[in-house]
Amino acid sequence: MTQIIQQKELKTIKEALHHGKLVAMPTETVYGLAVEYNNEEALNKLFVSKNRPANKSVTLMVPAKEDIPYYAVVSEKAQKIIDAFMPGQITMIFKKTSYVNDAMTLGKETIGIRIPNHPFMLDLLKETGPLLVTSANLSGQSNTTSVEEVLEQLNQRIDYVVEGKTYSSTASTVVDVSDKNIKILREGNITLKEIEEAIK
Repeated sequence: MTQIIQQKELKTIKEALHHGKLVAMPTETVYGLAVEYNNEEALNKLFVSKNRPANKSVTLMVPAKEDIPYYAVVSEKAQKIIDAFMPGQITMIFKKTSYVNDAMTLGKETIGIRIPNHPFMLDLLKETGPLLVTSANLSGQSNTTSVEEVLEQLNQRIDYVVEGKTYSSTASTVVDVSDKNIKILREGNITLKEIEEAIK
């Protein structure tokens, strides 16, 4: 049975993640499902719990802009997007650096990174360090925005769900900056027009 946990219990959540548990938590977009970064066993469990296709990467969440260059190759245009929209509802796909374990990106040369603009998530990330996070739903099903919706899809498939609500039902905008030609892979509340303005 999935246990419900309060946002203030940061140390309990941190300990659960450190022991390879799957934890669903509210962000400013939709509910996310998180595991500890560099925990390959926990990442595999996440894929199984969601019925997630084995070739679909998971986003790395970090607490600060200064963390990004450790994991990603950041171009001048990419830095402009970071400065304009992070923390916020955007996921950026970069070429990864040599510091990133291939297992964390399923052997791909790119990595998706996001800094959530949500007080609980930022506090948690400062406690835990980077987390691998994807949407807290069964693959192919609707995004979740509350504890009830998470439990409807994932009860008994995950270990914990953190009490709370999201600010939106729209997933983050995804922009690929791994090449000279920047591409929008998914448009959310941050629009293509806004991104184009930021990189002028």
